[in-house]
Amino acid sequence: MPGTYSQILLHIVFSTKHREQWITHEVAQRLYPYMGGIVRAEKGALCDIGGVEDHVHMYLRWRPDATISDLMRTVKGRSSKWVHDTFPALGAFAWQEGYSVFTVSKSQEGAVKAYIAGQHEHHKKEDFKTELLRMLRLHEVEFDEQYVFD
Repeated sequence: MPGTYSQILLHIVFSTKHREQWITHEVAQRLYPYMGGIVRAEKGALCDIGGVEDHVHMYLRWRPDATISDLMRTVKGRSSKWVHDTFPALGAFAWQEGYSVFTVSKSQEGAVKAYIAGQHEHHKKEDFKTELLRMLRLHEVEFDEQYVFD
């Protein structure tokens, strides 16, 4: 086979450090496109992004020749520096150390995009901790709850 063909679709979820509510509407409007630019610079494609004040959901297509951990290190490092440079009042801004990543079937793309778009409404009923634990269980990810949150 002369080429490599893939469709690696991922739903990645990560929080601000200690779930601090730093991502205001004003910050999000500028931060999300910036994060999309980082994904593109790393040769991925951001399909959707959203969240609330204390966490972000990214739906993206990733490449088979690079690791997700390298992508996330780059996204979080560059975006954190950008927040510090762009919003000096957010000097304490930081992302949590880890992240959660789930594979997505192309047939479920609409559902994932709708889920991301509905974050503000969704979080009127469920906090981030409950949401993440539910997602981990739904995807049958093995975890020890004492290590899930900082």
